[in-house]
Amino acid sequence: MSAVVQPSRRVKVMGVDLGSRRIGVAVSDSSGIMAFPVEFVARSGDTAADHAALAALVAELEVGTVVVGLPLSLDGSRQKAATSALAEADELVALLEPFGVDVVSFDERFTTTSAHRQLAQSGRSARDRRQRVDSAAAVVLLQAYLEAR
Repeated sequence: MSAVVQPSRRVKVMGVDLGSRRIGVAVSDSSGIMAFPVEFVARSGDTAADHAALAALVAELEVGTVVVGLPLSLDGSRQKAATSALAEADELVALLEPFGVDVVSFDERFTTTSAHRQLAQSGRSARDRRQRVDSAAAVVLLQAYLEAR
């Protein structure tokens, strides 16, 4: 009698910071405790192509949940940026759910500010910070999500 091999359960979580020029990406370790920067996806002007690039990363990194940053206003209300992020999250749900990948949104207030501060404290140049801030913001977002669940 041969053993039945079950497919591995996707346990990694991906954080996505939807910027206007770049989409910052971070991923958790397999235990879902720590967040790490991955890279960013440069916006192409074609949202479907950008989402396909994210889907490729989801498959490559064996991600089970994607956390989309929700840029709420300081008072917690949803303005234009939050509405846009929710619309993109809905598109990602349609793309990824058939493959068993959950997509959730999570409050991302102050993530970019925190990322800029952390990069500045690490001694990075202003130019280097601009190149890394999107993925650093995704790390802050994802780490907050991991700690909150």
